Amino acid sequence: MSESNDPGLAAGQKVDNYVVERQLGGGGFSIAYLAEDVDSGQQVVLKEYMPRKLTYRGDDGQSVYSRSEETDITFARGRRLFFQEASALATINHPNIVNVINFFRANGTVYIVMEYEKGISLQDYIKRHKGNLSEALIRTVFLPLLDGLKMLHTQGYLHLDIKPGNIFIRSGGSPLLLDFGAVHQVMRSRQDQMAQVVTPGFSPIEQSNMSGYVGPWTDLYAIGATMRACIEGKPPPEATDRRGKDPMRPAIKAFRKSYSDSLLTTMDWAMEVDPLHRPQCVDELLDTLNNKTERNDEDNNDESMLKRITNNLPWSRG
Repeated sequence: MSESNDPGLAAGQKVDNYVVERQLGGGGFSIAYLAEDVDSGQQVVLKEYMPRKLTYRGDDGQSVYSRSEETDITFARGRRLFFQEASALATINHPNIVNVINFFRANGTVYIVMEYEKGISLQDYIKRHKGNLSEALIRTVFLPLLDGLKMLHTQGYLHLDIKPGNIFIRSGGSPLLLDFGAVHQVMRSRQDQMAQVVTPGFSPIEQSNMSGYVGPWTDLYAIGATMRACIEGKPPPEATDRRGKDPMRPAIKAFRKSYSDSLLTTMDWAMEVDPLHRPQCVDELLDTLNNKTERNDEDNNDESMLKRITNNLPWSRG
């Protein structure tokens, strides 16, 4: 049994038709690598299903095994769902959703191959500017992103891990929604979800409870929280801390001097603690967001600056 603090594949290892170049990042149940397609020479993102609480890396440095008989069933179920959902996502074609170009089984687990593109994560951009992003830039990023999310929901899927680190800004400022490791079928039982993903500040209250009823409104909370992070430069308070006396000042009061009422109202509505009080679909949110009568933000320099920054940066993960 290999119990290394870094369970990732080493550079130079070959998986199916892909050679690992380096590790890009990882979460609780998957690891992403930059890799090269042996046949085409194309660089790709290779994502490996490896829930760390359930699995370990074999002594060969590649094989993935369940930790015990107790974790066998959970690991096998998650591996199956990961594969099924990869196959479904591969059929979704939208310019603002990462393109899945292959998926396969190997080493006792499952891999997803996605297109590799240059740019910067929204998380890195927010950190660089300490928030304070202009309304023009926020709309440039989130309007096409919401269009992609609408398609995902229409196909019967939820993302369930929207946050600045999972939004990628390509050259020219075009956004891309990344990391579908937590993707979940809308009508499926929560017991069949392969992992419980909760990102403090961005996940709504229903994701903190396995009996919570998730739906499009769950992703929309995360959209609102990510918009707010673009302004404040930090995650909002955790949803569980907002029950009762809410420590978070409404955006319409906190930022009205610099942003339009329509943008701030959209954020506040999306971030309602009670799921029933939020917009229930993307179109409802867009109706509010597009109802702009004025633009208080006069600084549009962010857009041209972003285009310059993303021209020469590698693919980045938060």
